[in-house]
Amino acid sequence: MSYQLLNGKEISAQIKNEIAEEVKQIIATGGKQPHLAAILVGTDGASETYVAGKVKSCKQVGFKSSLFRFNNSVSEDELISKIKEINADDNIDGLIVQLPIPEHISENKIIETIDPKKDVDGFHPVNIGKMTIGLPAYISATPKGISELLKRNNIETSGKHCVVIGRSNIVGKPVSILLSQKNETGNATVTLCHSRTKNLKEITLQADIIIAAIGKLEFVTADMIKEGAVVVDVGIHRVKSDKTKSGWKLKGDVKFDEVAPKCSYITPVPGGVGPMTIVSLLQNTLIASKKEIYK
Repeated sequence: MSYQLLNGKEISAQIKNEIAEEVKQIIATGGKQPHLAAILVGTDGASETYVAGKVKSCKQVGFKSSLFRFNNSVSEDELISKIKEINADDNIDGLIVQLPIPEHISENKIIETIDPKKDVDGFHPVNIGKMTIGLPAYISATPKGISELLKRNNIETSGKHCVVIGRSNIVGKPVSILLSQKNETGNATVTLCHSRTKNLKEITLQADIIIAAIGKLEFVTADMIKEGAVVVDVGIHRVKSDKTKSGWKLKGDVKFDEVAPKCSYITPVPGGVGPMTIVSLLQNTLIASKKEIYK
């Protein structure tokens, strides 16, 4: 079967152009330039890369961005007081705290300190709760990006069996809720699988759409996929390679070379879900700046 790539790079570029156009209009009519603030703790290589990508993307669409850096030894109180300061700053529309953070700081406490009105990552319990019951909310960036990727490739979700592998609060759980919602990008029958699921292969073989977000390198293999399935690979792993200049290659949770020939559509890694995550964050920040959800 010949497969088509779900090209997140291409679609995110289209969306960035749409956002940039809207920002130009807002500023031309005397409106406020959207402003995203990011907090980065420590010097984790992957986090540095992600934050740099977000700052660069803000510039591309005409947003203002501010980056606040802290070293690994920052206290929980110090971080919380910075978040409260940003919450109170009317000039800043959206705030993200790049995860993971050091173990001595409670991730939940940090997420709950962010004002839901500025929580453009969509991690706050208020936004998760609103999304779950179908109220307007900031939807976490990766699930939102996946939904947009399917929609813009005209992939039907209504009535389809979608299997999500992985139950994280950032991807697995919210994307399973999103795809089962009663709306044009939902109406799927969703099975949420994880490390304790028995007969996983039997379940994935029934799937019209598979979302692999288990965080294990090349976990999904060809014998787990039915002919013509749509496969979305959320995983990202740095693997040593002698074929690249950097000495590294990025791979996903799906064994691409053997799975792709059985698919109708599949996301590449890199260039699939990653760019869609960043562009969803930009969409949420634009919504925040226009006060569309929280007046």
